[in-house]
Amino acid sequence: RKGKMDEYAKYLEEKKAKPKGLSTFKLKVIGDVLMFLSAASMTLVPRFLGAPSTDDMGVLTVVVLCEAISWVAIPIYAWLLYMGFDRTRSWFKYGMRLFILALVCEVPYDMVTFGPDHLFDFRSQNPVFGLVVALVVMVLLDAVEDLKTGVRVTLSVLLVIIGLLWDVLLRVGQSQAILNIGSLTLGFCVIYYYLHRRENTMMLTAATLGAVSGIAPGFGVAFLHYRNGELGYRHFWTSWVFYVVYPAILLACACMAL
Repeated sequence: RKGKMDEYAKYLEEKKAKPKGLSTFKLKVIGDVLMFLSAASMTLVPRFLGAPSTDDMGVLTVVVLCEAISWVAIPIYAWLLYMGFDRTRSWFKYGMRLFILALVCEVPYDMVTFGPDHLFDFRSQNPVFGLVVALVVMVLLDAVEDLKTGVRVTLSVLLVIIGLLWDVLLRVGQSQAILNIGSLTLGFCVIYYYLHRRENTMMLTAATLGAVSGIAPGFGVAFLHYRNGELGYRHFWTSWVFYVVYPAILLACACMAL
């Protein structure tokens, strides 16, 4: 995949004369702010405005809006995952970091989602597990890439279906009964994986998926349109800080709900 001129490479060449845009750093900041809204909708909003109910439509509307807006982050994190997969020297080490992060996030995620007295709750798993599933699927798709067309297509479809089943059965990032964040993350990753050389087609397909998945994820694709391909880190350790941000957000919101 690397080394060949494609639509995204041309897009980056055009951007060199216009350095403005969203770097990886800025995309991660946007994603973290959106994830904070999700956690806050279940903890801080009820704490300061009261429990959402049909008797108080104002609070209920705020909670629903915060959760819906947080879905904008889904295609953004899916893209960051795809770029990490494409550029990493060791997908195993990358995957282990994500898996450890998912384990660390699980307890505070359950406390935020189901209440501070729920340290372990299997009704939903945190969305980082969705990143792990998507990464494994992309690695396996890469492994079958050189097989004959018929075999490759059959195995690829099977791998994606298995990944979707894992997300559904584990209820990865299950947002109420409306959206399974894990499944949607995998969907975006598959689009990026197969269409990354065709920028316009990739963006249009991803936007369509976002639009039919609650509309909000489609706006996340719009953010990606303005990415500039730069990391944007001022320090070498900055990328590692982002591994701490999400569990810190969950833990802080969980503590506020006590």
